[in-house]
Amino acid sequence: MTKTYVIDGAEVTGLDSFWRVIGEAVNVPEGYFGRNLDAFADCLSGGMGTPDDGDYLIEWRDHESSRRALGHPETVRQLELRLARSHPSNKAAVAEDLERARAGEGPTVFDELVGIIEERAPGVLRLL
Repeated sequence: MTKTYVIDGAEVTGLDSFWRVIGEAVNVPEGYFGRNLDAFADCLSGGMGTPDDGDYLIEWRDHESSRRALGHPETVRQLELRLARSHPSNKAAVAEDLERARAGEGPTVFDELVGIIEERAPGVLRLL
């Protein structure tokens, strides 16, 4: 039987709240355990919150609220944090992404999360 995880988009006010909401959706005690994109990708691959057999769906309800909350302003905030801790060899690329985000261009945090879901678990995401 297919397991369905529900993300309430109205509860997503930024990336920090997304980690809590997704953690609660997959029933990880104390909310999401990784709080970073790599751990999120691992979770989608099974065994760390989602079923090993990949038989699940993610219903992202009111995803437009999340899209707004995880838009360019949140992307700028996250890229500023990433730039501060980036390896020197990666700083130029992150700074370039940051400048585009400040101009309201390029992918957002929402786009990045959706992309990870589509890459790691093709066909499971339902944007409602």
